Amino acid sequence: MQTKPQGVSARDTDAAVGTRERVVRAASRLLQQQGYEGTGIKLIAREAGATLGSVYHFFPGGKEELAVAAIHHGDQEFADTLRAGLDSADDPAVAVENCARRLASALRESEWTDGCPVTSTALETLGRAPRIQEACHAALRNWQEVLAAKFRECGFADEDAEELACTVLGALEGAEVTSQVFRSEQPLLTAGRHLARLVRSWS
Repeated sequence: MQTKPQGVSARDTDAAVGTRERVVRAASRLLQQQGYEGTGIKLIAREAGATLGSVYHFFPGGKEELAVAAIHHGDQEFADTLRAGLDSADDPAVAVENCARRLASALRESEWTDGCPVTSTALETLGRAPRIQEACHAALRNWQEVLAAKFRECGFADEDAEELACTVLGALEGAEVTSQVFRSEQPLLTAGRHLARLVRSWS
């Protein structure tokens, strides 16, 4: 059982947890918007309202360690978005189209800045940062599994569910990037409609 360090109050402990969470959230948002190379520790600290000392206290491994934590955070946020869309309908085709609609709406509300939380970092660090690559791989695999789980629940065979999930995720990821470049919801909405047709054709 964990014990509280002597001399540290519950309020101090809560404050420390809050600071770490702010740092991770700020890093996740900045990596999403600017990529790994364009995001420095000082900028993350400033955006989080934290000191550099506190950032290095929580992440002694520096920027790479913090990036891994930020990717895990983005992984969970994106997975939650997918689940919300998938849970919105029993029909898997409708559910997939709803996912595309949710992503399009969120992207528009962010003024086209908050796309995939791992794409930029994954591409920038390819072959150079194994821990970051592992975190990005885990995130993409997690999202694919979220989709596959829905398809299995709807009666698809395991292999079909996996292949369909891979196809849907790839299409949504590509459409999200296109929507960002075009500054338009249309690519995601179009992808959603065609993915719905694809899912129905597999039923």
